[in-house]
Amino acid sequence: MNPHLNSVEIEKTLERVLLEVERPARYIGGEYNSITKEWTAERLKIALCFPDIYDLGTPNLGLATLYQILNRHADLLAERVFLPWVDMEAVMVREGLPLYSLESKRPVQDFDLLGISLPYEQLYTNTLHMLHLSGMPLRTRDRLAQHYPLVIAGGHATYNPEPMADFIDAFVIGEGEEAIVEIARVVMAWRSGSAADAAAVRPDKRALLRQLAALDGVYVPLFYEASYNDDGTLAATRSTEPAARMPVLKTIVKELPPPITRFIVPGVDVVHNRAAIEIMRGCTRGCRFCHAGMVTRPVRERSVAEVISAMREVLQHTGFEEIALLSLSSSDYSHVLELVDAIRENFGHLNLNISMPSLRIETVSVDLMDRLEKQGRRSGFTLAPEAATERMREIINKPVSTRQLLETAKSIYSRGWTTIKLYFMIGHPDETLADVQAIADLAHAVMLEGRRALGNRALLNLGVSTFIPKPHTPFQWSPCDSIAQVREKQALLRREARGPGIKLSLSNPPESQMEAWLSRGDRRMGAVIADAYARGAKFDAWGEHFKYDAWLEAFAANGLESTFYTHRERDVAEALPWDHIDAAVKKSFLAEDLRWSARSQTRVDCRDKCFACGILPKFIEERRATPADAWQCPEVKPKHLRGTSALQSSQLIVVA
Repeated sequence: MNPHLNSVEIEKTLERVLLEVERPARYIGGEYNSITKEWTAERLKIALCFPDIYDLGTPNLGLATLYQILNRHADLLAERVFLPWVDMEAVMVREGLPLYSLESKRPVQDFDLLGISLPYEQLYTNTLHMLHLSGMPLRTRDRLAQHYPLVIAGGHATYNPEPMADFIDAFVIGEGEEAIVEIARVVMAWRSGSAADAAAVRPDKRALLRQLAALDGVYVPLFYEASYNDDGTLAATRSTEPAARMPVLKTIVKELPPPITRFIVPGVDVVHNRAAIEIMRGCTRGCRFCHAGMVTRPVRERSVAEVISAMREVLQHTGFEEIALLSLSSSDYSHVLELVDAIRENFGHLNLNISMPSLRIETVSVDLMDRLEKQGRRSGFTLAPEAATERMREIINKPVSTRQLLETAKSIYSRGWTTIKLYFMIGHPDETLADVQAIADLAHAVMLEGRRALGNRALLNLGVSTFIPKPHTPFQWSPCDSIAQVREKQALLRREARGPGIKLSLSNPPESQMEAWLSRGDRRMGAVIADAYARGAKFDAWGEHFKYDAWLEAFAANGLESTFYTHRERDVAEALPWDHIDAAVKKSFLAEDLRWSARSQTRVDCRDKCFACGILPKFIEERRATPADAWQCPEVKPKHLRGTSALQSSQLIVVA
């Protein structure tokens, strides 16, 4: 790779070689609504990187949001960078092309800052590949020279940043809409100051990293060190720099920023060819396995008026015929009925496809989708019971009765939906083979309802994933099933969950193991990740490219056991690799919830009863300056409001 090629040279090469590759439109940019600014000395240049191919990165709402936010500032410039697919990579290597941005075709090394999105752990080796294709050293310590861009990362997979600590200069823990601009301002000031004295030796980036470490929610791994006990467990993580905080508290936006409406319209089909509007952030259900539900607290909502206005602008500026209304639990959006009615009133004549994922298992969810689908194209209906026995649903705090699930299925089929998708997990340590058999039994019971309503037209898709105990959840101390245990359970499902109209999809056990050790790993995992990458591991989320043997060889080469991170139950008193990262839910609350789980004791929706998870005390000072009904946590409300329903007093003040 030649990182010093200029944009003209890159464009000339692309004109010559793009017809050799599949889907050349992935690599040319220029899409409708993309933003190309003039490169001036005054502007800070930011490359927003999604470490996978264009087809997956383009629809990513987080990346699209940061792209729009940064480009609203006249003195900031943000462009997009994706990984090439294997055919294009071979051409780039042959031609000496470095990784470049779509908008200006500038090499990544020409930027001041790289912002890498890490929504899931399978992108870790791709991140190293992205650095390699950019002609940059993989490790932070080798990039301290000023001429290398600052490398930052954020996303749900960074709530345990330790496995990637060797490679990322700074992590944004939490919500990045405001933090990314604050970081950009610090980098601009540092850049101006270091350039002012031209006669001085150009300093490395340690001074910049100290300034960043002082910002809320910014974690700079260089300024922390971990020590280990003789048994391999973590002894402690400590700060080595006064500016580096202990713990690092996640960032949070008080108000959801204005929704993105000028989505980039891709020139090729992508994984989600639609616009997405986040109607609510956070969840109050408390599912014990759900990482997103724990780390995105508290709940914040958009007003119906803002959602409708955003939908109108999306249609005006993009031409998309599908809009997804996103949240972790759409049925819990306080004004969901009002929103559905407003959508019908404003857009019912357009035959749009409106999707509202993450609906609760109850007939009101069917009523909601029935209202939406009447003016659109009726599609499959997705529900996520996660477990098939009421005992297991109590353990994971998803207390839905089997009777309720069957009644909902009956209602779905009877209203004309031909396909139901049910999502389950297997692999929880308290699960028995009887609980797995119950998945097959429940599938047949659901299909019976479908046959009664639709005859042979009824279909059922079963998606069965493997339980991964995630950081910052009550199950963070729990072990994973072994590959042998998972395969035994999957074999049972293949035998029993079969029949006309039933389609079964199962996760790959080795891929689940990789996700488990990456999400639960400590800083020593960095050497394993680098070694696995050197052995050819990349595109780990793509089954045909997943190299399990490369990972096992990397563990062996570095004197570590993968089972140490996956199959070992951790004591609640053990120091965890992510303890110095504060997701604003107390560790004591998570431990208590684990004990509740052992007793099959459930918690109600915390809109109805506050369980003091910790989200309130973390932000009480900020909330004192915020209207009482802007944060959906019961303890926030003044005494005269505490007897009212959170659903009645939760209107969020938003930025219009």
